[in-house]
Amino acid sequence: MTTTSTASRGPLALLDRAHTVAPMSYNRWLIPPAALAIHLCIGQVYATSVYKTSMVQHFGASQTAIGIVFSIAIVMLGLSAAVMGTWVDRKGPRMAMFVAACCWALGFLVGSLGIATKQLWLLYLGYGFIGGIGLGIGYISPVSTLIKWFPDRPGLATGMAIMGFGGGAMVASPLSRQLLSAYDPDFDPSTPGSLADGRALTLLFVTLGIAYFLIMMVGVANVRVPAPGWKPAGFDPSTVKKKALVSDSDVSAANAIKTPQFWLLWVVLFCNVTAGIGILEQAAPMVQDFFRGADGTSMVAAGAAGGFVGLLSLFNMGGRFLWSTASDKIGRKPIYMIYLGVGLVCYVLLATQGHNAVGLFVLLAAIILSFYGGGFATVPAYLRDLFGVFQVGAIHGRLLTAWSAAGVAGPLIINAFLDAQGKPGTLTAEAYRPALLTMVGILAVGFVANLLIRPVADRFHEPKDVVAAQASKDKEFAAEAEAAEATHSSSSTVRVVFSWGLAIALLAYGVFQTLTTAAKLFS
Repeated sequence: MTTTSTASRGPLALLDRAHTVAPMSYNRWLIPPAALAIHLCIGQVYATSVYKTSMVQHFGASQTAIGIVFSIAIVMLGLSAAVMGTWVDRKGPRMAMFVAACCWALGFLVGSLGIATKQLWLLYLGYGFIGGIGLGIGYISPVSTLIKWFPDRPGLATGMAIMGFGGGAMVASPLSRQLLSAYDPDFDPSTPGSLADGRALTLLFVTLGIAYFLIMMVGVANVRVPAPGWKPAGFDPSTVKKKALVSDSDVSAANAIKTPQFWLLWVVLFCNVTAGIGILEQAAPMVQDFFRGADGTSMVAAGAAGGFVGLLSLFNMGGRFLWSTASDKIGRKPIYMIYLGVGLVCYVLLATQGHNAVGLFVLLAAIILSFYGGGFATVPAYLRDLFGVFQVGAIHGRLLTAWSAAGVAGPLIINAFLDAQGKPGTLTAEAYRPALLTMVGILAVGFVANLLIRPVADRFHEPKDVVAAQASKDKEFAAEAEAAEATHSSSSTVRVVFSWGLAIALLAYGVFQTLTTAAKLFS
């Protein structure tokens, strides 16, 4: 593909893979903030509880009817990631991230129309269906690119990106409360039962849609794929190939799903996510139920319970970066033995000893949630070790169906046990024990599945000439990029500073707001 042919296709040609291959001199530290710009925005999906009750009153619908919006978004995340994964690898990250930004922003705008007209189906279509497609494409598009830019530290790279997805809720939750307060002066998020009106909800969705689109476009502008043959200064690929389970061959997405390794890793991710959601979905009422006085009143106030949820979000985010980074040193298989094995022990202690002290309860739950986040962040690097980088984005997309399945199974398991034990507001620590011990069994299944993972058999490896054909095209694109970049290299430092500054500012805001809220738990 030549420069002339791509230019003739109009402005969108800049999104083509031909314009995404980087020159050899491109600064790879522009890629992590590009990924963060996407994940910090789409991570908002975990902050829907902020306005859920207001939505219920505005539409005159049930909790279940409004909750379906979130369920549709998560299901579409898994489906779109699985279906569009190969397209993402073929078209390149810039096109994929642009489509993700458009779908995510359009989802908010269509949803705002549904709120303004009280048409719930438009909220399903917008935030749930269209936004869910943006979620799936946006989630996988920067991850495989980061792995290619950081062959020396793939765990660190994916941890930086997926940390943003965990941090997105920490930014969106306080921001949404503050925006609703600004748009509806009668709304006070610190007062139980205070609800925002329809106008405020509409304006919130419009504001978030526009703001997220602009932030995500920073990522679109900066993302590139490395030129064939590029490697970090001082990096020796042979040091990676010597590690256990790390292959120097590639497997296509079509072949990957035929391997036992893929399905064993699917079970591992499903079990790890199911167990984490078991606490995350029930966090606020759980900490109150565990510490009830003789009169049945919880010794943990509602505000403190909210602080507990915020603290878990912080450990969820931190675990994504710290544990995934640690996997570069100790290996992907051993780190999952920690996630699942130590997590299993933590669940046993939580079920049997967690009610004895708030501090012990919080510590155990925080460790479990750090493993939950770490499991998400480490799995792309695990896939890269087993299947290579050729179509790792598409393989990652298919694997995320485990997340969709766990997102349904986890809450169902917990809620089924709790419904059998009594009504909300009357439960105690003992009522949670059967559900928590069930999670112990689920983690044990994941632990065994991880132990069974072995290197992929040679018959599944992609022929070298297929991989070389794409590399040959990318070499041509890289040569064109090298010539074009020579006139713009002076702006690289400014772009790095601006991009990292934006990402750090958003994360710092979220962490500060979370810690402020979490302090109530121990006051």
